[in-house]
Amino acid sequence: MTAQKQKARHNRTIILSKKEEKHYRQKLHQLKGPATEGEIVNKTINQDLLKILPWLPEGCVDLLFLDPPYNLDKEFNRTIFKQRTTEGYLQWLETWFPILLPTLKPTASVYFCGEWRSTTAIHLLLEKYLVVRNRITWEREKGRGALTNWKNCSEDIWFCTVGKEYTFNVDAVKLKRRVIAPYRTNSGKPKDWHETEVGNFRLTSPSNLWTDLTVPFWSMPENTVHPTQKPEKLLAKVILASTNPGDLVLDPFLGSGTTSVVAKKLDRRYLGIELDRHYCCLAEKRLALAEEDNSIQGYAEGVFWERNTLDLQRALENANKRKDVRASGDMK
Repeated sequence: MTAQKQKARHNRTIILSKKEEKHYRQKLHQLKGPATEGEIVNKTINQDLLKILPWLPEGCVDLLFLDPPYNLDKEFNRTIFKQRTTEGYLQWLETWFPILLPTLKPTASVYFCGEWRSTTAIHLLLEKYLVVRNRITWEREKGRGALTNWKNCSEDIWFCTVGKEYTFNVDAVKLKRRVIAPYRTNSGKPKDWHETEVGNFRLTSPSNLWTDLTVPFWSMPENTVHPTQKPEKLLAKVILASTNPGDLVLDPFLGSGTTSVVAKKLDRRYLGIELDRHYCCLAEKRLALAEEDNSIQGYAEGVFWERNTLDLQRALENANKRKDVRASGDMK
């Protein structure tokens, strides 16, 4: 899966040349036995999860992000996952999930991704081992229409903790929205919103319904060839809410590396495990790119922005700057 032809002009999808794949392959890590925390931190491990699970150090992970294959037929490069019954999918989850739990700290959080076919089995699994705190539903604005069913454009993320004590930084994950019908106090001042030259905005508390995400596509610099890539903005919400700088984030189904990349951009430590070598190399390339650019689309100035709102504000700011320049020229 290397680049064979030139990309379209505005296609920013991250790909690997044969030379790059050979280079990043040398950076991949493999365990040969029980490992210490120092040996696995900030690594991309290219191995079978079931083989190395018993070798991971205990009690070191602050955040476990799980995005395993959903309960449907899907091809991941050379690996094919087949849909099972709900009971069969639950049995598959039980083959690896309990073995991961000893890696967690008593204060750790767990986020588990799924969709409507998977979510029943996931809920049953999580209630058995963890404290289930919430179910987040996020909107996938992409998706195929259906003639005999509702269009499928949402996914779930189950939020759990190991115990009663855990990290949740609510102020770090507030969403900035445009105010359409702003309320004012009797004195005329804005009520719970901010008035600016480029529009009116309000910071809102984070909810379990996320409608501000954009699924990566070809014109976005974070996009890769992975078929189920999560947005960097989604991981930023999870990581900022449930970790602090320096904490360790584990993703045992790393794919093309989004979790590790966002953890690095937000000054967290990371560990990613992925069976497919090509995806591992993509992850390493993205980690290298993150050293040059640590921006996250839709997250700026310490807040998350409603979809398309940040671009609108910047356009208005640029328009005002041009207006000021013209006014200055007229005065001369």
